Amino acid sequence: MKKYEVPVVLIACLMLSVGVSSGQRTEKPVLYGQNWVAITGKPLAATAGALVFAKGGNAVDAACAMLGAVCTMYDVLSWGGETQALIYNPGTKKVIGLNALGVAPTGATAGFYKDKGFEFPPADGVLSAVTPGTPGGLLTMLAEYGTMSLAEVLEPAVRMAGGYPMDKETADRIEKDKDKIKGWPYSRAVFLPHLDEPREAPYPGEVFRQPDLLDTLKKLIEAEGRALAGGKNRKEAIYAAYDRFYKGDIGREFVRGSHEQGALITMDDLAAWKVHIEEPVSTDYKGIEVYKLTSWVQGPVMLQALNMLETVDLKAMGLNSAAYIHTLYQVMNLAFADRDFYYGDPYFPPQEPLRGLLSKAYARDRAKLIRSDKNDAGAKPGDPYPYEGKTNPYLGFLDRWLDWGRGEAGALGPGEAEAVEEAFRTGTTSIQAADKEGWVVSVTPSGGWVPCVIAGKTGVGMSQRAQSFVLDESKNPFNVIAPGKRPRSTLTPGLALKDGSPFLSFAVQGGDTQDQNLLQFFLDVVEFGMNVQEACEAANITSYQMHDSFNDHRTFPGKLDVNAKVPEEVRQKLRAMGYVLSVKKYTSGPINAIFFDRAHGTFWGGSSNYGEDYGIAW
Repeated sequence: MKKYEVPVVLIACLMLSVGVSSGQRTEKPVLYGQNWVAITGKPLAATAGALVFAKGGNAVDAACAMLGAVCTMYDVLSWGGETQALIYNPGTKKVIGLNALGVAPTGATAGFYKDKGFEFPPADGVLSAVTPGTPGGLLTMLAEYGTMSLAEVLEPAVRMAGGYPMDKETADRIEKDKDKIKGWPYSRAVFLPHLDEPREAPYPGEVFRQPDLLDTLKKLIEAEGRALAGGKNRKEAIYAAYDRFYKGDIGREFVRGSHEQGALITMDDLAAWKVHIEEPVSTDYKGIEVYKLTSWVQGPVMLQALNMLETVDLKAMGLNSAAYIHTLYQVMNLAFADRDFYYGDPYFPPQEPLRGLLSKAYARDRAKLIRSDKNDAGAKPGDPYPYEGKTNPYLGFLDRWLDWGRGEAGALGPGEAEAVEEAFRTGTTSIQAADKEGWVVSVTPSGGWVPCVIAGKTGVGMSQRAQSFVLDESKNPFNVIAPGKRPRSTLTPGLALKDGSPFLSFAVQGGDTQDQNLLQFFLDVVEFGMNVQEACEAANITSYQMHDSFNDHRTFPGKLDVNAKVPEEVRQKLRAMGYVLSVKKYTSGPINAIFFDRAHGTFWGGSSNYGEDYGIAW
């Protein structure tokens, strides 16, 4: 195997470059702000953040308002989904991680699913549900770091639950999935107002009403109000709402309604679950501190990739040249292979070897494995244990790593390729908020997306995140489903500091594509000088050479999406190196981000041109 010492001649012939260059016109403008910025996946939800900012809230208050709004709008998540956030606290000058991912319920063992004939937990339905995380995440974030009451922050979501004009994207998604929705009585009653008509979903622009969810949100606010009237302070009153959801009448109806439809979640599961406020992981990339959440999501994979790329002269290759694309793809092969095998819930044994995975020495040694001449379809997880001074107990599993889940990219028909791409991109939303006091919030909430099972009369759609577990420890000994355990998720906000102050805040919708998009966004800014909006729109690549975290967990070595702007000469070189290409008009993913202009004391917001993402600044 050739090591990663790319000959000068090869670099020269692969260096044809393409991409947005600084100063090029973008489809959307930069959002300039001096006081605050609010960006998320839907225009109405960005407006919710702006309304809270206008009333004097900080970035955490505004992020919570946007989170409540996107959950209510089913922007590929529901109130029963999961939330994770990175928060910069200007008082402590520290980045905080918030872990509000649900856990597998009582009875959700590998044996349970195997006895039912599953190879993996199902992709949707009641047996894909983990405990709701988003309500607890929102309430904890607001109580600990916000300034406003729950009533103030949830006002936009309450009004929207009473009725809001539905967007076309969500309306069409409901229509597409209506046959599944019809199997779940509470979902059918909410999502299909035109049952037995040619179109059964809401029409774009139709006022969509959710009376059960409205009642649930009012109960949370009522719990806060009663606590305040009883002499509790702001934080205690918000936690009273938390208790009503997870230990009170809301939780009881959630459990009753979910059990009626065959789910496993119990009241004990809800009461025992808790939000973790934790220290994120980070790496230094050329003087920039990049922060991600830990191994319960895929976030560290971007840090692993940056550690490897730090050994390479990316500028010399040229942006989106064949050499650059090949290098990114090979680095991602190695980083995502480690993700697929070593990542899992750090609060549940066995302990992930994260210190070894994020070691600079490990990254240098992994980078030496990169082939210069062609794609390495045999890339597999490494052994980070020696970099922690330990012995790897799972080496026997690695010997069989290439024996499962491998598809042939070149054998996929057009419809099959589209289905694979959709599985890797399975959506979420993103939230970005910052204020002049220095608070910064980056959130990637998800779960409970359409089609979801609504739990009884709560109006709350259950998460489908159990689908990301495995049942066979040889596939990933850290991510085998067990009661009380979190699945390794794809959700991965990002924050970067420079000289100890916020530099970039960034997140993206999507599934296994998220850290691929965010890695390239970051490099576009740091290595190639793009402004934040240019980087949000820039031509990216997408690899499918990792096991997708949804559905059947397949991998397609060599499958590669490239942007239509990539010249045919570059595409031909990539095909000669073993890649099977799909050419796309948009490849950036729905990235939303904030750049912090320290020279002028202003914010530069970037909002994707990919979907319906929208931002407002002041």
